[in-house]
Amino acid sequence: MPSFRSAASQAAHGQPRHGNAGDGKIHSLGTERNYEQALKGAAEFIQARKLGDLRGLTRETAIAYLEARSQEVGQKTLDLDRQAMQAVLGGGKLPTVKSELDQELASRRHRLATQIAANAGLRAHELLTLRPAADRFAGRGDVAVYTVKGKGGLCREVAIDRALADRLETVRLPEPRTVYDRGIRHQQHYDIGGGKQWTDSFSKAAQRELGWSEGAHGLRHSYAQTRMDTLQGSGRIYEDALAIVSQEMGHFRADITEVYLR
Repeated sequence: MPSFRSAASQAAHGQPRHGNAGDGKIHSLGTERNYEQALKGAAEFIQARKLGDLRGLTRETAIAYLEARSQEVGQKTLDLDRQAMQAVLGGGKLPTVKSELDQELASRRHRLATQIAANAGLRAHELLTLRPAADRFAGRGDVAVYTVKGKGGLCREVAIDRALADRLETVRLPEPRTVYDRGIRHQQHYDIGGGKQWTDSFSKAAQRELGWSEGAHGLRHSYAQTRMDTLQGSGRIYEDALAIVSQEMGHFRADITEVYLR
């Protein structure tokens, strides 16, 4: 006859006790408390499905619970749940289930980063250095102005369309955080993708959706070409438009920008 004690009681009684190191049991009071808390959810899952209690936990039920939890919690919590149930199972290894919540959050961060990079013509690492600027940016309509730090430490202003800037401000960090990209230290002010992690994510997404990828740097090519069309369409001669786009992209010479127009 299945047992239907409370979830808390099941969690407390379903854990292995302290024992010798290496025996698959719990050897720390702190770990025991963490596991008991983690196992409450598993006990509720088992109880709701009338599968008995934690003492009768099976590998299949544990995996089903982890897969259900993966949509609700981050990877750290999910890994703790897995470790707690492994202890109940006597140390048997359970597969690592990836948090869909973490993956979705990462996808949102990279998606916003991609839109901003295309809109402002940013390099991958410049996404990590975005900061608000006080001055206005001429010629782009309703935009918000930010600063980025480019190659050689060059700081420049960039314009981001107002709708994108509003979304960016919703992920401003309470305090700047230090991040490293390709060994370079940056101070990040917004919780968006950037650097190598973002470029890798971009390439994988392009391969998945299109079957090919020219890399995230292609967004700077698109920016240069679109911006040149806009400036020339508003009456700027080629040389003036090229000089403007060159400055906006952080190039020291206009002829470098011409490479992006081919």
